[in-house]
Amino acid sequence: MVKRTDGTESPILAEDAGDGHDKPRLRYGELVILGYNGYLPQGDRGRRRSKFVLHKRTEPSGVKRSKHYIVQSPQTSKAILDANQHSISYTLSRSQAVIVEYKEDTETDMFQVGRSSESPIDFVVMDTLPGDKKDAKVMQSTISRFACRILVNRCEPAKAKIFAAGFDSSRNIFLGEKATKWQDNVEIDGLTTNGVLIMHPKGSFCGGNAKCGLWRECSVGGDVFSLRESRSAQQKGQPIYDECNILQDGTLIDLCGATLLWRSAEGLQHSPTKHDLEKLIDAINAGRPQCPVGLNTLVIPRKVNISDQVNQPYVYLNCGHVQGHHDWGQDENTGARRCPMCLELGPVVTLCMGLEPAFYVDVGAPTFAFNPCGHMATEKTVKYWANVEIPHGTNGFQAVCPFCATPLDGATGYIKLIFQDNLD
Repeated sequence: MVKRTDGTESPILAEDAGDGHDKPRLRYGELVILGYNGYLPQGDRGRRRSKFVLHKRTEPSGVKRSKHYIVQSPQTSKAILDANQHSISYTLSRSQAVIVEYKEDTETDMFQVGRSSESPIDFVVMDTLPGDKKDAKVMQSTISRFACRILVNRCEPAKAKIFAAGFDSSRNIFLGEKATKWQDNVEIDGLTTNGVLIMHPKGSFCGGNAKCGLWRECSVGGDVFSLRESRSAQQKGQPIYDECNILQDGTLIDLCGATLLWRSAEGLQHSPTKHDLEKLIDAINAGRPQCPVGLNTLVIPRKVNISDQVNQPYVYLNCGHVQGHHDWGQDENTGARRCPMCLELGPVVTLCMGLEPAFYVDVGAPTFAFNPCGHMATEKTVKYWANVEIPHGTNGFQAVCPFCATPLDGATGYIKLIFQDNLD
């Protein structure tokens, strides 16, 4: 295993690097951060990236609950001091805590997600800011350093379970005196400060017919509850017995500062690839869409970085007409423009392709765009995400563009695109 200190080296990547004779390892699925169109602005490096692929480990890395007991001083207990022993400490008072020991589980692989760059974290996640993130800086993060852990069954990869909180460098999880915790019969469980929320889609994510489900909270022990009154309220929600912590294709995971999408390996087989999306762009460009004012041919870029090129397409967000850059119909007071095709007055934005394949719910032509950011995608993809409420703040929700995390505007949050193309 490669030593990691700054988040740039990864044992996952080290395991991938073989001598060329190893069989490709089984892919369990992917975790994709909402708000990034296929890459981080600073570049994907090591464990800091917009997407993390979970592969079957060479050796099992999972743990399972073993035994628990009460101690008077948890900080000096044997399990806490033993760096080879996974344990969770639930502090009840200054003089009493419940220690839950975990033992190795040869049937599962464990993957940990959080803000910390310490070695136990496999996927380092930072706070996501909406829109252009080149110069964005987060003053104070609300993401836990050891936010959550995912255990995948090595023989049944469809059984990927999520749990709140992750083990630190000493293989410990501490729930302090003020953390929400409870005992149910002999078992003890709790919630992390800002919580780990999950939302399973209703129906199949692939195919475009799914509806968003209800947001729930996942406990340290993996049980599912309704949301607290506010994000960090002391009182836990009601237990939800007909839902579980097994991730489905399309499950959203909110870490209070970043939202992740789980895509199963099976689901990804039915999703478009990046090559598929590039071919769709080529098909639109082959139609030679024209600007009705400048009469120049528009070209949708295949890369995320948009330069102010002459042929860059723009969309009028109130009507959907796609044109080039021109000064016709500009309102000097508001900056809005009057569309020369239908005379509708409204904002104009550059049109760019949604290039992260994991966010697509079907395969097809990108005929719609999100309002107000201008990211293009299929009709079903745009309409699905426009109806998904993403947690925001302590108890708010808002629909966002999955490619840039910009909150959506307008009555629908999207616009149908109208190209002047195939005119020959």
